[in-house]
Amino acid sequence: QVQLVESGGGFVQPGGSLRLSCTLSGGGDRLVHVAWYRQAPGKQHELVAGLLSRGLPDYADSVKGRFTISRDDAKRSVYLQMTSLEFEDTATYYCNSRPPSYTWGQGTQVTVSS
Repeated sequence: QVQLVESGGGFVQPGGSLRLSCTLSGGGDRLVHVAWYRQAPGKQHELVAGLLSRGLPDYADSVKGRFTISRDDAKRSVYLQMTSLEFEDTATYYCNSRPPSYTWGQGTQVTVSS
């Protein structure tokens, strides 16, 4: 059974940076289209960034120019480099396929606070 394990979140001041990681374990699937999502309290999952195995990334308008998604298929891992973090980026971040087809992992909490 496929499991998604996210890590790298934490507390950061506005303007700060974090790098999130996600590893796919179990199963024999090879993710073609991977993505990062986030969920703020009381809200649904929001697509943050997506990346095909051979293609250009795409980003939500709110994070363009600040976030960068990347992947390492050999390690079955996906990354999200986040810079110039804003209060509105506070959320739990998850990775999944696009559209999401796996059970959500535990996510990693990102809190932007002064």
